[in-house]
Formats: sequence, C-alpha cells, structure tokens
Amino acid sequence: KPAAAPAAAEQPKESAPAAEATPETSSSSSSGGGSWPAHDVMKMPALSPTMSMGNIVSWQKKVGDSVAPGDMLCEVETDKATIAWEAQEEGYVAAILLPDGAKEVAVGTPAAILVEEQELVPKFANFTAADAAGDGAPPKAAKSAPPPPPPAAKESKECKPAAAAQPAAAAPGQPSTPKQQAAAPGGRVIASPYAKKLASNAGVSLAGVSGTGPHGRIVADDVRQLISSGGGAPAAAAAGAAAAAPEGGYTDVQIKQIKRVTAARLLESKLTIPHYYLTMECEIDNLMQAREQLNVSLAGTAKLSVNDFIVKAAALTCRKVPAVNASWMGDFVRQYHNVDVNVAVNSPAGLMVPFVRNADKKGLLDISNEVKSLAGKAKEGKLQPHEFVGGTFTISNLGMYGIKQFAAIVNPPQAAILAVGAVQPKVVLDDEEGYTEVKVMNVTLSCDHRVVDGAVGAEWLKAFKQYIENPLLMMV
Repeated sequence: KPAAAPAAAEQPKESAPAAEATPETSSSSSSGGGSWPAHDVMKMPALSPTMSMGNIVSWQKKVGDSVAPGDMLCEVETDKATIAWEAQEEGYVAAILLPDGAKEVAVGTPAAILVEEQELVPKFANFTAADAAGDGAPPKAAKSAPPPPPPAAKESKECKPAAAAQPAAAAPGQPSTPKQQAAAPGGRVIASPYAKKLASNAGVSLAGVSGTGPHGRIVADDVRQLISSGGGAPAAAAAGAAAAAPEGGYTDVQIKQIKRVTAARLLESKLTIPHYYLTMECEIDNLMQAREQLNVSLAGTAKLSVNDFIVKAAALTCRKVPAVNASWMGDFVRQYHNVDVNVAVNSPAGLMVPFVRNADKKGLLDISNEVKSLAGKAKEGKLQPHEFVGGTFTISNLGMYGIKQFAAIVNPPQAAILAVGAVQPKVVLDDEEGYTEVKVMNVTLSCDHRVVDGAVGAEWLKAFKQYIENPLLMMV
C-alpha cells in the first residue's frame, strides 16, 4: 500500500497495521480531512480465483441498513458470472463509496463503510473514498511538504533525480524494491521482444506503461495485465477508427467484464500456445439407435442428447489416453487423475465453460441432467465459481447450428479442446447393397503441441471414434 509522506509519517503508528486487515478496522481515523469514529472499510473482494476486478451491478443494502453475516451486500459482475458479495461481519452500513453500475473496480478498492452502532451512521455523511485512510487514495502529504526549490544556478535536469528519490525517502517502512517508472508517451519504450509482439497483436500501445522487469523493462506479464484491464488502446487508432466510420452510422456495444477477460485469454492462448489440429469423421448410426432406444426406455422422464454421448465418450477417452488430460506447467507436464469436462455454453454475458466433474465415472443420465443444469445457470448468470473454475478438457459443439467443421481455441491451462460439427448424411460404398446412406459427424481436436504430440493426439481421436461408433463400449 502507498505509505504516507513525511508529514503523515509522524502520526501514531498503530493505524498502519490496521490498514492491512480486510475489512480494515479504524479506531479513530483522521485521514482525508475529517475525523471518523471506529469503522470497517469493506473492500472489493476476489469472488473467484481469477478475478482481478469487477463491476458493481446493484447494492442490496443502503446507508443505515443493518447487516448480518451472510447478508448480500451487493451483486458483483466478475470475469465469469454475477456473484453475490456476502457480508462477513455484523453492523450498519455507514457509507457506500461505489455507486450502482461502477465499472472495472479493482480487487481491494474501498467500497463501503460498516460501523457497529447505528447512531454512528450520520457521522459518515461526508465520508469519501479518499477518507479510507490510504486504501487506494493517493498520498496527499506531498502538497503539505513540497520539496525545496532547486538553486537557480543548477539546470532543471539536475532536479529530476532528487524528485524521483522523494517517494523512497518518504516511505521508510516500504520494501526496498524500487518502483518502476512509466515510459512517457512519445518517448522510448523499453520492452522485451515478446512483450512488443503481444502488444502489437492485441493492438495496444505500450506508451506510459510501467514495466515490472529489470530497470523498468516491460515484460509479457505487464502486457497481459494491460489487455485484461482493457487499457492501452492507442488514441491515434481510436481517432482513425472514428474517422473511418461508415456514413450509415453505427452502434457501440458495451463489453461486459466476462467478454473482456475471455477475449484477453483467447488472444493469449493463440499467441502463446502452439496449436495444431486433427480432424476425424465418425459414423454415428449406432449411437443414434442407442439414443433412441434409451429415450424410449426413459418414457419421457428425461431425454438424452447426442452431446451427452460426446461428453461421456470424451471423458472415457481422456481416461484411456491420459497424456491429453494434462497441462503445460513450464518445467513439467501435469497429468490429472480426475477427468472434468468443460462444455462451452453461449450466454448473454459471453462464452461460459462450466464443467462436469468426474464425467468418466458418471452415467449418461447424470451427465445429461448436469449439463442441462449448468447451461441454464450460465444463461441466467447464476453460475458459482466452483462450477466453472477448473476442468481438464473442453468440448465446443456447434453442430446444432449446422456447422460442418471448425477448429476451436485451446482453453488454457488445458492441453486440448474438441470441436464438434453437425450430423450429416453421407453416401458410402456397401458390399451388400452397393451404396447406402449413413450419418456422419466431423470432430476436430485442437492440441497444445508442447503437451500433446501428433501421434498422441491421433491416438486420442482413434479411441474417441471407437466409443462414438460403438456406444455400448461406454457402458462396459
């Protein structure tokens, strides 16, 4: 956290440890130009393992309301779903620092104030985010203790090192790691070649970006963070796009947090994972007959889909060829003992990939019910983190849209994804009848070549084809 400047450093030190707690407890804060009774600062939490920022959808509590553990404070749109932020402490809401609809709120940003006694609520009527004792508010002591002006005889260039040294001198309690300087717009950008490639492909500018590498060098992680936060768009490109707009007009569609993060991760996948693709044709007449017989046996209580068979077959194939059920970990490859199959679902908020846990050990009916439930939650924006954070293999099925064949993008950190096309009739040679018509389906396996060699990918598809063309093998 940013430390106070020299004038604030002389304040009593017991307030510094309190700033590290979440929610932060302050006994008698006087920051931001006011004096405040004891209160808790409620900060934006990380509601999923991958969440770095979120949007406030709507507050369910207002100033003056009582709060108990488990009560919903507000709804937060994360990078995957809309999730309830529940209170962990009891008290009364004294101030709300972020309005409904607040966008791209970083984790740890002060959002609300909680007090123990209701009569304390009116005392926070003028409380602002800047009053949250340095929780995301920039240090203000620099104004009260400006550095002495440089001697007139010295050049202005000689003053810059002294100015740059002030933050370190003002914060003796901070770690000794120096803060990296951002490159000035129009100045020289110091970045690694790979970071420049990522930025170029993403169409973002590195001007003004603070690097975390040696001597302020911009590295790949800095660019990924820039892309995921939606920053770095060059103004010149935006102006050019506006100038090139068609005369008929256009509509700007606001991007939800889910779609923004998905776009960044898919871009990263294509840039960093060496993809290759294997396609195989499967005859599914036997599968269609088995599905029809099973649906008749279920007597309308449930209905199995072709996709249910595909999920089951893919899970069993991952069990049979475990080298595909794996992830690249940099120095080693991790093969998973569980087979959790993600199913791509199109939702109003964007692409979601909830997963069926231990799909290789579940029956077709259980898989069918679980996929329907997860898809329904995804479309309603009600998925919980434990239902979409994870998975070891992904299936993307566009067959219901009539797509014959396509290649999907690997869903990191997984090593492969299966793209499923539509069921189509095909005339084939038959030894007895001369020619006959069969139903076929094209599937394409996209693989991370660092993990899955071509022969291993071919072995996986061969085993998958056996399960699809002989569905009774799934029940052995």
